Amino acid sequence: MSIVVDRDEAVRLLNEGGVVAVPTDTVYGLAASLEHDDAIAKVFSMKRRPSTVALPILVGAISSIEILGVTLPPNARKLSDAFWPGALTIVVDVPSELARRVGSGIDTVGFRLPDDELLREVLAQTGPLVVSSANEHSVPPCHNAAEVLAVFGETETLDAVLDGGERAGDVSTVVQVHENEWQILRDGAIKADEVGRVLA
Repeated sequence: MSIVVDRDEAVRLLNEGGVVAVPTDTVYGLAASLEHDDAIAKVFSMKRRPSTVALPILVGAISSIEILGVTLPPNARKLSDAFWPGALTIVVDVPSELARRVGSGIDTVGFRLPDDELLREVLAQTGPLVVSSANEHSVPPCHNAAEVLAVFGETETLDAVLDGGERAGDVSTVVQVHENEWQILRDGAIKADEVGRVLA
């Protein structure tokens, strides 16, 4: 049975390869360390998410993206400057090995720097985390620890929940950026016209 833990215990579990539900600035997410392939596989399984639908990566700083060998193109930097920390996931080209690790069939991955102090404190100690909304694929996400426990608490794959209170935000907007082109892949908290104004 999953348990509610504090920040330090959540960090320990993540660094040891566990799966922990964490609060973000939008909804609760299932988190796994980018360094633990088995934990990433568990997130796919828990969400019943097709293995070809890539998981996004959350970071505590843009420098964490660069350490992964990824260079944000100019339009992506415009978006990160305008909306990060915040509810915008930016999909960019990445090395093939990184793409495969998170289930991308093409060499692109989505990154986000969340506007949540507690989660950024966790990220500062874990490094980049694969984080996807706490729900089964195509089902509405969880907004508090109780909802997470109701859905995943009896499973053996969720190790713990970091309770950060209610999270009532919309899911993040997902935008793909490639050179001078961009495309909204999912509508969310940040509207398409706001993205368009930044990239105009």
